[in-house]
Amino acid sequence: MARITAAMVKDLREKTGAGMMDCKKALVETNGDEKAAADWLREKGIAKAAKKSGRVAAEGAVAAYVASDNKVGVLVEVNCETDFAANNENFRALEKDIAEHIAKADPKDIDALNASKIGGKTIETLVTEATATIGEKISIRRFVRYESKGRITSYIHMGGKIGVLVELDGGDEQLGKDIAMQIAASNPLAVDRTGVPSDDLGHEKEVLRKQALEEGKPEKIVEKMVEGRINKYYKEVCLMEQIFVKDTEKTVKDILKGVKVLRFTRYQLGEGIEKKETDFAAEVAAQIK
Repeated sequence: MARITAAMVKDLREKTGAGMMDCKKALVETNGDEKAAADWLREKGIAKAAKKSGRVAAEGAVAAYVASDNKVGVLVEVNCETDFAANNENFRALEKDIAEHIAKADPKDIDALNASKIGGKTIETLVTEATATIGEKISIRRFVRYESKGRITSYIHMGGKIGVLVELDGGDEQLGKDIAMQIAASNPLAVDRTGVPSDDLGHEKEVLRKQALEEGKPEKIVEKMVEGRINKYYKEVCLMEQIFVKDTEKTVKDILKGVKVLRFTRYQLGEGIEKKETDFAAEVAAQIK
């Protein structure tokens, strides 16, 4: 049996909104498996769906670059150790240069990006120099580059905490920004139902089925209930079916008026990265001993 710590219970509570004792029981029932515990809570009707993005722990920023003709766009996440460093002018300048360079050089992956050059220096060298200047480890975590015959628009939220790149077939700058803001706010999984990953859909159906059985519903009507609840799930995770954040009387499909969303990428700073928790006062005390 896995040892259930207070930190594990606290983390599950933050992610599910369930009570402390329920979270502890869920972890005990699932031998400390947090994902399984979140599902257990949902199946018992205790918690809402767990967030897929995980804890946002790393510092840094997400930056975007879109060419003046809106045909090429880039989204890149660059990480550092503290929020203070992320707001450093040198860090912001480096991130901007990297985003523009990706648009022009079109590297295939992080290794190719690090090996490519700006002004005779490799990106890897520039990052190393910035690390020395700023005094914190800096790394390029991920990037995406779009090239389009349509229109590419970006949106950066909260100074780089969330970034979105979206490609439209038609529309104008304002519509592109509205859709990008929608994606930032509502975090859809896909443009429409055909794009929802089969693993996510299968997992959701299984959780909803167990949830219905826990409610005491007869087996013969459970599948119909699951089908109805899956339709609600689609409205939450499919961009086209989401309620438009700027006008709750309309869906995103309504405001597009025939314009197609071809693809999108949404980066949330540090998603999936665990950040080491430190006692700052103790750290300072240790330094002056």
